[in-house]
This record gives sequence, structure tokens and C-alpha cells, in this order.
Amino acid sequence: MTYQSIFAPGLFDGQAIIVTGGGSGIGRCTAHELARLGAHVVLVGRKADKLQAVQGEIEADGDRASWHACDIRAEDAVAQMVQQVLAARGRIDALVNNAGGQFMAPLESISAKGWEAVVHTNLTGGFLLARECYRRWMGAHGGSIVNIVADMWGSMPGMGHSGAARAGMVSLTETAAVEWAHSGVRVNAVAPGYIASSGMDNYPPEAAATLRAMPRTVPLGRFGNEAEVSAAIVFLLSPAASFISGSTLRVDGARPQVRMGWPMQPPDDAARERAAVKPFGGFHRAQVPRVFAAQDGKGAQ
Repeated sequence: MTYQSIFAPGLFDGQAIIVTGGGSGIGRCTAHELARLGAHVVLVGRKADKLQAVQGEIEADGDRASWHACDIRAEDAVAQMVQQVLAARGRIDALVNNAGGQFMAPLESISAKGWEAVVHTNLTGGFLLARECYRRWMGAHGGSIVNIVADMWGSMPGMGHSGAARAGMVSLTETAAVEWAHSGVRVNAVAPGYIASSGMDNYPPEAAATLRAMPRTVPLGRFGNEAEVSAAIVFLLSPAASFISGSTLRVDGARPQVRMGWPMQPPDDAARERAAVKPFGGFHRAQVPRVFAAQDGKGAQ
């Protein structure tokens, strides 16, 4: 099997696209879809073994990828990596700023070091990648950038450091869209809601019950999956989005619109099967997070 993208084959033929955090989760899925659509995908992350594994998957499917281990929080390392990509590929047509990470903690327990680590990963690193891609290629040739943020609309209790960083990335997206438009560069963001991906495996065991209960707070009554986020990213990178810049596309099943006083009415089984809301499962190598794998066979659906 290969990736079952809804987009046209060859959509990104001849393009080189960087995907940070490409060794797992949404980044891995997006890398597979972009490669299936003709791009040479450059996987970037801190763990070489994960990047090599995803490169192997993509090549086994008949597509093209390479990888560069890089700590995106380190300015010199980012500059060197971007230069290496240009030396090898000759171009950088698009950047998917997906790398990120956080830990669960109330604000009063977060140290300055912990705060800075999350902000540097989720905001500063994305800024450095975007700036270097713009300076070294896109400023003269154009391109597209998609920054991955999160469902932090209103608040993000228990992960206030991540919420602050993601809100900053939305503002950065809007500013870059204005400043770089004259060069033919579009900058947008995608905000995933509750997505069943390998990132959930990084939370402590005591979070399992909370994770399993999360779909009950989503009007569409389920988790999203990686392929549904990847499709939003691919759309924003595609020519179909040529007049979209400075926007944030939410992929969250309307969860932020939930209000007290309006009863939750999740779709019943028949409604779940209707084409408009039925899960899109295009990723042929998708893996159910371990926290759901032992459930009743339905996983995160």
C-alpha cells in the first residue's frame, strides 16, 4: 500500500520541502504525504534513528527523502542545516514547522528553565527555521511556510508554557505573512485539536484516563487523526491556497466552540459514517497511540 492522498499525484514534483519533527506523529505522516505527491522531503529532528526510520519507510514506498539531525533551538545549527539542504537539493520550496514539545504542569510549578525549554522549542526554533529559509532561499525565489501550533484558543490549563509559545507562533505567522509577501512567500499555520498521534505516548501514565475522555468534549465526538492534519498542511502548501496567507486553519472538530449551557450532542453511529465527518484515514502506516491500543478495537475513532 501507499499513502492515499486526496490531492493530485505529482502536485509537488521537483520541490524540496523541509519537515521538522519528521521522525514521528504528524510530521512523519505529513512527510509521507508530501513525498507521495512528488516532493523530496527533508526530515529534520534531534533523533537520527527516528529520522532514518522514516526515510526508510518513504523510500520503501518508492518515494524520496533525506534527513538532517538538528536542534532547532540552536541558531548556528539551524543555519548550518539549511545551508546543507541547499547544497544537497539546490532549493527549499516549502517549510513545515512541525517540531515541538511540552510537558504537563500547572503554572506555579514551572521553572524558568522549563518555561524557556518549551518556548524555545515551540516558538524560537520555528522562527529560526523560517528566518533562515527566507534569508537563504525564499526571499529571492518565493515559497510557502506552514507553522504547526495547537488548540490553545482561550487558554491551555496545565500547559501554559506551550499555550503562550503557540499563541506567539500565530502572531509570528501573521507578521511574517505581511513582511515576506513582497518576495512571494506565503506563511500560514495549522492548529490541530485532539489528534490521536504518537505524541500522546509521551504523556505520563496518570494522564491516560484524561486522554481517553477527551473526545467527549468534541462536538464531532472523536479524536482527529494525523492524515486529517496533514491534508490541511498540504492544502496550504498547494497552489489552491495561493491567496491564503497569515491565516490559521483549525483542525479540531469545533472543540473550542463548546459553551456551557449548550448540551453536547455527539454524532450517533449513523452520523459518524456520513461523508462530511467520517474520519479520513489516508495514512497507510498510521499507528494507534499505545494509550488507546488496548481498548475495544476501535482505537481513537
